[in-house]
Amino acid sequence: MSPARRDDLPDRLRGALGPVVDAAGLYLEEVSVAAAGRRKVVRVVLDLPDGPGGVDSDRLSEVSRGISSVLDDVDLVEGAYTLEVSTPGADRPLREPRHFRRAVGRLVRARTSDGRAVTGRLVEADDVAAVLDVDGRRQELPYAELTDARVELELNRPDQA
Repeated sequence: MSPARRDDLPDRLRGALGPVVDAAGLYLEEVSVAAAGRRKVVRVVLDLPDGPGGVDSDRLSEVSRGISSVLDDVDLVEGAYTLEVSTPGADRPLREPRHFRRAVGRLVRARTSDGRAVTGRLVEADDVAAVLDVDGRRQELPYAELTDARVELELNRPDQA
């Protein structure tokens, strides 16, 4: 395979896998191919298209089978490979408005471009800003002013108590 064709492999895989993922009602977050010894690892990260909630294991297994079938049919990955299909995980950085909308209700730690650290419950997120409840006060954080934001893991979330 020529270097140019190898470099666009994730994009070609995204094009081939997109319809299967869309049909499952999921969002194709990321596709990557990495070398692992003599084999390759094809990593596919799936998420819900928007809003809070999660992808259950049954749904993930079902779409994994569909992805595997497509990969067998289109033969884009040369040689032996291992397929890994997963969700982004709780520790992923929140970078896009969709990521913030997915985290509504969760405790979020953010850092602003002026160096401030802000931690609060994410109560709203639109295409421009996230709104955190910080000690009972609403604080709007425009995405353009954020340098980092992540969900804080909570063992006993208030909505689960």
